Amino acid sequence: MATKSKVKIDLSAQLARLQSQFRGLNPNDPASWPALPRALLAVAVTVLVVVLLWFLWLNDSDTELQTDRAREVTLRAEYKQKVAQAVNLDALKKQREQVLQYVTQLEKQLPGKAEMDALLSDINQAGLGRSLQFDLFRPGQVIVKDYYAELPIALRVTGHYHDIGAFASDIANLSRIVTLNNLSIVPAKDGMLTMDATAKTFRYLDPDEVAAQHKATELKKGARK
Repeated sequence: MATKSKVKIDLSAQLARLQSQFRGLNPNDPASWPALPRALLAVAVTVLVVVLLWFLWLNDSDTELQTDRAREVTLRAEYKQKVAQAVNLDALKKQREQVLQYVTQLEKQLPGKAEMDALLSDINQAGLGRSLQFDLFRPGQVIVKDYYAELPIALRVTGHYHDIGAFASDIANLSRIVTLNNLSIVPAKDGMLTMDATAKTFRYLDPDEVAAQHKATELKKGARK
């Protein structure tokens, strides 16, 4: 019985000594505190620092991680796309060659600047060859595009129905590209017909004209900015 009583007294004395270390603490001078309060303060400061690091540094790191994961998904998709392109590279090269050949064929159907007079003569001869009377043959203003120029020609011809149809067919079969637009056919005298149309022919630009067109396009872009 005496031993139990002595243990209780010792525990009470220990608790009292521990409690006494927290009495009269000077908050402005933690260095003068007893060992236990200083140790608890150090633990509290450490926990606070860890919490702050979590919300400030680790939280930003988590955002960066999520961004990197999203970027990884994008890069994987781009990689798969490029792998597919690499697998089909030979087929793509063949398609490119076919397209270039097709473009070359089309360019051959476009006259150069020096050949335009000959083409206008061909159109005129196509009408005369079908016994058509030209009431109007007036080339308009050249419209310059990025890589080609367009020349509209106002036409008015008079002749028989079949001759006008044959003339339209001859225009379509010219070696150079010529289109008939805005067709209008009305009756004329003695069973004849009069056709009004706009023939459009095209020519490719020479290197100097292409350079000038590109320069004008860049100036327009700069003016918009």
